[in-house]
Amino acid sequence: MKTVSTLLDPEWHERYKRISRLNIRSSIYDVTNRCNLRCKGCFFFSSDEHKKSPDEMDIAKWDAFVKREKERGVNLAILIGGEPTLYLDRIESFYKQLHTFCASNGLIKVPRERFPDMIVGISLWGDEEDEKTLRGKDTFSISRRNYDGDKYAYYLYTITPRQMGKIEHIIKKIRDIGLKVQMQILSNDENVDGFSWTTKELSDLRQEMDEVFEKYPDTVISSKYYHEVLTTGTMLNRKFGWMECPSVTRPLDKRSPQPKRLIEFIRWAADLKTMHRCCTSETRDCSTCKDGAAHMSWVMVNKRAHMQSAKDLKNWIEVYEMFAKLYQFIPW
Repeated sequence: MKTVSTLLDPEWHERYKRISRLNIRSSIYDVTNRCNLRCKGCFFFSSDEHKKSPDEMDIAKWDAFVKREKERGVNLAILIGGEPTLYLDRIESFYKQLHTFCASNGLIKVPRERFPDMIVGISLWGDEEDEKTLRGKDTFSISRRNYDGDKYAYYLYTITPRQMGKIEHIIKKIRDIGLKVQMQILSNDENVDGFSWTTKELSDLRQEMDEVFEKYPDTVISSKYYHEVLTTGTMLNRKFGWMECPSVTRPLDKRSPQPKRLIEFIRWAADLKTMHRCCTSETRDCSTCKDGAAHMSWVMVNKRAHMQSAKDLKNWIEVYEMFAKLYQFIPW
């Protein structure tokens, strides 16, 4: 019988044991329906999720809600929006009770005297031209001033087809300000002309992602297996889609048969009552979803399926390590 100990040598077995003790249980929280940008292709606004419920304004209710989430077993709060930094008091409700990650566009600097070690993931949608096309302004020029040298911040670099051949240029800019970067892929939910992917482009992208990962290992937090799964939408000959996604809100998950999924995962709206379907959008076609976190989670919940060979299990370990580093359960 194939077991972890029979498949792995001592070094890899130690790496496995380090992550197996983490028991990460995450949920996602819309901190607000407001944003100081309107990005083309943002799943939150393209699906009208900002209209589904009002913001809860009573901070005491946020404190009580986070307490209930902690009691529910959540040990990682992933804060999204809208733009969370518009409401620092709501962020603080999470930060003072849970291990907290804040996704931000970087236009508002998180005050480190208030949140000294909170992980901030800063969205970046390409070079200056792409950012102006998709987001209305060059946000990188602002966010890099705000977070230059910040050891608890990294870039969530969403790659578009127009970035092909220019990825290294962006990676070097991020390296030069002392930050890390995770690479993601634009799903183009609003069908912006020129920003949809072809199969050939995704194949070329995988090679380019592998190359920058090899060249900048101290800057890029990634794994080649993650690149493969993300660009092909395939894992162990299985296609990503609705019946495979692990990041569906548990009380809304009526799929049969049930796939492997994140334990008691919920994505909450900013009224602290409404639940959204999944980690992205209720209107997104799951067969075209290229969400990086969803694909990492897909790998992570399918450990048993990766125990067919040492290579498969090592691929699983590397993706789990990647996720744990991004949310600082283990060091960079």
